[in-house]
Amino acid sequence: MHTEMVMASGRSAASLMRAVRVSEFGDPAVLKLHLDIPVPNPSENQVLIRVRACGVNPVETYVRSGSYARKPSLPWTPGNDVAGIVEQVGQYVNKFKKGDRVFTCGTITGGYAEYTVASDDDVYPLPDNLSCKEGSAIGIPYFTAYRALMHKAHVKAGETVLVHGASGGVGMAACQIARAYGLKVLGTAGTQEGLSLVQKNGAHKTFNHRETGYIDKIKDYAGGQGVNVIIEMLSNVNLSNDLQLLSNGGRVIIVGCRGSVEINPRDTMVKESSIIGVGLQTATKEDRLESVAALLTGMEVGWLKPVVGPEYPLEKVAQAHEDIIKGSGALGKMILLI
Repeated sequence: MHTEMVMASGRSAASLMRAVRVSEFGDPAVLKLHLDIPVPNPSENQVLIRVRACGVNPVETYVRSGSYARKPSLPWTPGNDVAGIVEQVGQYVNKFKKGDRVFTCGTITGGYAEYTVASDDDVYPLPDNLSCKEGSAIGIPYFTAYRALMHKAHVKAGETVLVHGASGGVGMAACQIARAYGLKVLGTAGTQEGLSLVQKNGAHKTFNHRETGYIDKIKDYAGGQGVNVIIEMLSNVNLSNDLQLLSNGGRVIIVGCRGSVEINPRDTMVKESSIIGVGLQTATKEDRLESVAALLTGMEVGWLKPVVGPEYPLEKVAQAHEDIIKGSGALGKMILLI
């Protein structure tokens, strides 16, 4: 989680910035836009970034509400997935210089702001073929999708993967990665627009998860053997059904959950299937380096192409938090334009 902002002393008004602060946990109304927050200073191994866009992730709404397991100290500025321009680097940073285009998968002072400080380990070059909007849609979605598929499911080319809830940021990333690595990709979405986006971004076949009987359609399509891997965005609704869809030795990878669910553990015994959770916070430095190498290659060769969804100005941040949880169906990655 973000540590408290490192405040610089003795700065002029020109060194103040707009930033969203949370001073108490609660509903989206606790997200307050301040116009006079001092621009933070980067220390030795840190980078100060002029933020152009910042991705909004569901986890930030859980932290803001106070319901998340780990709580940041207050006041807190949310936001980990930033894209922008390097403004200043700490004395030990040699990977970046002022003016470089970059994206992050983690910040120290929070990304819902005009400037943010990040550790140089969490900052990556943003290729010229991607915009800052697209850059802000990479971070958590692509690192999570890669970890789910590679580090947790250990997928192999030729296997079948079902991305259950494929039209959001992580889902779209999972479809692109799985297709690039030679898997047969099935995806679900809840709207025609969502289904079309999923098909364009790597799925061989799509299913509408709002239709009655869609689980049977997936079963029929997969044939007798079932699917090898399910990347699950809403496990509190789908987990019991997921276990019915798996092949022998199949794996359900839990990426998203909004409550509890009842399952019959016997369903895992017959097929010797696994239920595996995924969380970026447990990734090792080696895991991160592997993910970075794969994702930067994806950008270079062109299969990694983030789909930007709804865009909001900083002034509408509370609306963004409302919509990401209560919206009728994700379409790409939600971002703030700064």
